[in-house]
Amino acid sequence: MAKCPVCGKEVKTAKKTWKMAGKPDKKGKRTQLTIALYECCDKTFREVLDKKKI
Repeated sequence: MAKCPVCGKEVKTAKKTWKMAGKPDKKGKRTQLTIALYECCDKTFREVLDKKKI
């Protein structure tokens, strides 16, 4: 669940989710992000659901 930045309501369902790998750090490990796209008040906003090193 995410909080709308405009009205502050809790948004339960994501419109879309995807995974993205970031740039490698000094040790060569990448951070995998799970990102969700939410919609409320005729605006869309993103929120990171999960971060892990791969």
